[in-house]
Amino acid sequence: MNANERNEIVKLIEPNILPNTIQIEVKVTEDEKPVEEIVVREEVEELEQFDNLEMGDEDDEEIETNHDFSTLNKLQLIEILEETVQDTDVVKIKDKVASIKSNFLRICKEERDREMEQFILDGGEKENYEHVEDPLEIRFKAAFNIFKDNKAKFNESLEEQKLANLQQKNAILEELKQLINSEETLKKTYDEFRALQDKWKEIGQVPATEMTNLWNNYHFLIEKFYDKVKINRELRDLDLKKNLEAKIELCEKTEELLLEKSVTKAFKLLQKYHDEWKEIGPVPQDKKDEIWDRFKNTTDKINQIRRDHYSKIQDEQQANYDAKVAICEKMEELLNENINSIGAWQKKSTEVNELFKVWKSVGPAQKKQNDEVWNRFKASMDSFFVNKKEYFSKLKEQQIENHNKKIQLCIEAEALADSKEWKKATDQIKKLQEEWKKIGPVPKRHSDKIWKRFRTACDAFFSSKSEHFSGIKGVEDENLRLKRELLERIKAYEIKKERSENMEAIKSFQREWMAIGYVPMKQKDAIQDEYRKSIDSLFDKMKMTENEISTAEYRSMVENMKDSPDSRDKVMRERNAMTKKITKLREEITILENNIGFFSNSKQSEIMRAEYEKKISRAKNEVKVLEAKLKILNGQ
Repeated sequence: MNANERNEIVKLIEPNILPNTIQIEVKVTEDEKPVEEIVVREEVEELEQFDNLEMGDEDDEEIETNHDFSTLNKLQLIEILEETVQDTDVVKIKDKVASIKSNFLRICKEERDREMEQFILDGGEKENYEHVEDPLEIRFKAAFNIFKDNKAKFNESLEEQKLANLQQKNAILEELKQLINSEETLKKTYDEFRALQDKWKEIGQVPATEMTNLWNNYHFLIEKFYDKVKINRELRDLDLKKNLEAKIELCEKTEELLLEKSVTKAFKLLQKYHDEWKEIGPVPQDKKDEIWDRFKNTTDKINQIRRDHYSKIQDEQQANYDAKVAICEKMEELLNENINSIGAWQKKSTEVNELFKVWKSVGPAQKKQNDEVWNRFKASMDSFFVNKKEYFSKLKEQQIENHNKKIQLCIEAEALADSKEWKKATDQIKKLQEEWKKIGPVPKRHSDKIWKRFRTACDAFFSSKSEHFSGIKGVEDENLRLKRELLERIKAYEIKKERSENMEAIKSFQREWMAIGYVPMKQKDAIQDEYRKSIDSLFDKMKMTENEISTAEYRSMVENMKDSPDSRDKVMRERNAMTKKITKLREEITILENNIGFFSNSKQSEIMRAEYEKKISRAKNEVKVLEAKLKILNGQ
C-alpha cells in the first residue's frame, strides 16, 4: 500500500452519523450500548398530542408553546386558525394550532360554566343542563378538521417514506456484502465503500422497529470490511486517536450541560450526544474505560439532576395541594356559621373573597388532585353565594313590607301635623314614633326619603306646639342671647393638661346649654350647628395622638430639610421612600392576616399564631407613625 492510498483510507474511514432521534431516558453501560429498550419519539409523534384535542374535552393538559393568544376572543382565534391551517406543513404550525385550540376550549368552558350557573339560578337542575353549540364552535371544528386531515396525510406520507428508506438501506447492506467479497483493487474498493457511506448518510429515517437490527447489520459489515482490507496498525491508531478526540469533545459538551439552567434542554442535548457517541468508532484500548467512565459519570449526574428537579416539582405540588385543602376547610367552616344580618353577610363575603385571593396565589397541584380540590372549593364558594342570594332575596321582601308599614305611619303623622289637641296628638305621635322604631329597615333607596317624610310631619307638629307654649317672643330672644354668650365662653376655653378637667368643663357646658330654653325658630338650626361645632372643636384640641408625639422630632428634621438648597429633591425622595414603605407594610399585613387563619389547633400552631399577631400589631403601629410623618412632609 503506497502513501497516497494510506492517506485516502484515512479520509474514507469516518464515523457515520445516525439521524437524530429523541430518547425517553438515556441508559448506558460499559460497552456503550443501551441495556434497556430505547423508546424513540420521532418528530411526527409530537403531533399525536392533538388526537385528544376534541371539542368539549375539558381535561386536556395545556400544551407548552411560544404563541400567546390568551387575550383574544373566540372570533379572533377562529380567524387566526382558518388562516393558519391553510399551511399544509403540520410540523411547522402544530404549536400555534395547539395554543389556539387550548385558548378556544378555555373560553368555551368559561361560557358553559356561566350558562350553567345562570341556568341553575333561573331554577333549572344541573343534570338537565344541555349546551348548544354556537356557530363559532361549528366554524372552529371545521377549521380544526382541515388540520387533522393534513396531519393524517403527513403521517401516512412519512410512514411510506420510512419504508422506502428501509428498502434503500437494505440495498446498501447487500452492496456492502458484495463489496466485502469483491476482488477489486484497494483504491477502487475504498472509493465504492466511501460512496456507500455517503449514500447511507443521505437516506432519512426508517421504522423504529427495524432500526436496531438495521444498525447492527450495518456495523457488522463495516467491521467485516475493515478486516477484509486489513487496515494496518498505523492507520488504525490514527483512526482510534481521531475517535478519542471526538469522544473527549463530547465529554466536554456533556459536562457543560451540568451548568445548563433548563433541565429539559440539558436532557434533550444529552440524548443527542449519546446518539453521536454511538456513531463514533472505538478508541485506544488503554483509554477505553477512562473515557467511558467520564462520559457515563456525567450522564448519571445529569439524570440525577433531572430526577431531583421533578421530585422537587412533586413536593411543591403536594405542598400546594395541602394549602388548598386548608383553604377548602376554612371555606367549609364559613358555610356552617349562622349568618343573620347584612353586616355579617358583608363581612363573610369579604372573607370569602380574601380566601379566593389566597387560592389564586397558591401554585398548582398535580392535575388530578388540582381538579378535585378546585371542585371542592368552587362547590363551597357557590353554595355560600347561593345562600347569600336567598338571604337577601328574603330580606328584600321584608324591607318592602317595612316600607309599606312606614308609609302608613307617615300618612297618620301627617294627619296629626296640624292638630291643636296638644295632649292627645302628642301621645298619638309618640306612639307612632315607637311603632317606627320597631319596624325593620326599608330598601336603601327609600330609606332617607321615607325618614325625612315622617320626621317632617313630626317636627311640624312639635314646632307648632313649641311655638304655642314657648311664650312671648322676648323670652326666645333672651335664650338666644344666653346661648351666644355660652358659645363665646366655649370658644375661649383653654385646654388643660388634665384630661378629666377638660371633660368636666365640656359636660358643664353641655348641661348649661340644655338648661336654656327655646330660641326663635329662624335661628334654631344655625345656633345649634355652631354649638355642635364648638364642642367638637374642644374634643379635637384634646386629641394628642400617639403619632404626633412620636413624630415631634421628625417635624423639626423636616423643617431643617426644607431650609436646605435642594429641599425639593430631598422632600420628594423622602416622600417616595415613605410611600413605598407604607405600601409594603400594608401588603405584609394583608398576607399575615390571610395566613393566620390557616393554623390548625395545636400547641405549636398557637405559638405561631401569637408570633404572627405580634408582627401584625408592630406593622400596624409602624404604618400609623409613617402616615403621621407623611402628613408632616405634605405640610399638613
